[in-house]
Amino acid sequence: MKAITEFPVHILLKGLQAKTALTAEGKTDEEVQTSLGETFKYEGDKLKHFVTSLTVASENQEKLSRVRVLNIGEGESVPAKSTKIEDVYYVPDFIGTPGKPMLVKPDLKAARGGGKDKDKRGPKSSPWGMSPEEIAAKKEASLKAKQAAKPS
Repeated sequence: MKAITEFPVHILLKGLQAKTALTAEGKTDEEVQTSLGETFKYEGDKLKHFVTSLTVASENQEKLSRVRVLNIGEGESVPAKSTKIEDVYYVPDFIGTPGKPMLVKPDLKAARGGGKDKDKRGPKSSPWGMSPEEIAAKKEASLKAKQAAKPS
């Protein structure tokens, strides 16, 4: 598969508008092609590919991102939705739709700060440390635990 050229959607849309306007004026196909060549500065094969790409783009306007012009060798697979004109394939590319978001379980270790030692402590109640009441309660609990552990 060999790429010859490609045309992005914004150029194709401008080309379709110009072609529609020229056709409405009653211009012939040759005059339309000449005018498009002058407007978009294409000539020769590139102009021929552009005019044919406009036809492909008009048939596939929804979510179109570009039209690629390809030569496909023998034994190679032909892309889906491609249009063959003479020995050239015109392949419309579309904007992909975003998939479903992955459901991720929150990582509790990361939310608490992670790490081996931090798992034992749990989350902090305040970003500034413990309040004086919490410090006193902790000391009192520690003293009670020591007294209960001492054999009398």
